[in-house]
Amino acid sequence: MTPDFLNTIEVILNGLMAGVMYSLVALGFVLIFKASGIFNYAQGVMALFAALTLVGFQTGQIPFAHLVNEIFGTQIHHWGPGMNNLIAILLTILVMVLFAWLVEKLVLKHLVNQEPIILFMATIGLAFFMEGVGDLMWGADLKTLDVGIPSGGSFWWEDVTRTWVSEGYEYYGMYIDLLDVWAAGIAVLLVTVLTLFSQYTKTGRALRAVADDHQAALTVGISLRSIWVIVWSIAGIVALVAGIMWGSKSGVQFSLSLIALKALPVLILGGFTSIPGAIVGGLIIGVGEKLFEFSIGPLVGGATENWFAYVLALFFLMFRPQGLFGERIIERV
Repeated sequence: MTPDFLNTIEVILNGLMAGVMYSLVALGFVLIFKASGIFNYAQGVMALFAALTLVGFQTGQIPFAHLVNEIFGTQIHHWGPGMNNLIAILLTILVMVLFAWLVEKLVLKHLVNQEPIILFMATIGLAFFMEGVGDLMWGADLKTLDVGIPSGGSFWWEDVTRTWVSEGYEYYGMYIDLLDVWAAGIAVLLVTVLTLFSQYTKTGRALRAVADDHQAALTVGISLRSIWVIVWSIAGIVALVAGIMWGSKSGVQFSLSLIALKALPVLILGGFTSIPGAIVGGLIIGVGEKLFEFSIGPLVGGATENWFAYVLALFFLMFRPQGLFGERIIERV
């Protein structure tokens, strides 16, 4: 094989890995939309908040330390050396479950059967509120997140692929980030678990019933409020996984919340109601933008990754607005 052909394969593989990272964020959107019909604008901020909380537990940082020190004139920032990764992750999961309960208690229960635009606006307010609380709790400085997941290139893969080149060519091997490989494996596990949960458990079937019709679900004894707490808790856990992967890759900073914007084309391609669609849509976006940048980018000045996904999503909106796996909406008049 020639170096050009091997470089193309490398671009495709890295696109698949990038697509998985997009899909991790899109999963949270799908879960909440399926169960409540709410497009949760705050999903990206939830990933940021979960990552900030995890780093805070890992480093032993005192929540609201800056606020407490300003009020009482103290200089206390850490309660100790911190926690090991497993305990910190478990405590962060508890925080996200508590957050889900508070969202249902203080926001969602007052918006039952309201118009979708009202629910959407509520999640916008929730997003800005969480950003402010996250800043007060943990500070706005860039943080390093490390949960022990390997990162950097795989020297073994480089050595293996170096031998694939045809005789007479010089080739240095393919670069694959180990963190992206781990993210792909975790995403596959998440999708498998969530699909089995949705299809084969009583709670999963109740989630689908609530998504179809709130009033009908209430009439057969399904607790809408309990279902909302469960689905927002699951979405919070998915946000934590996405926050760990993205935070490990680029650091925990407030721009992390913008990853939600990259999830929008993924949802449009895969469908807002399909868990597998979130993964397939992410893979299409990831591979498409990498290949487009590799082949067309040099001809148009580069930086095509910033807009390629949105242009592709626009074409889908024109010809298949429900996405590849979304349910076709038929309105009878």
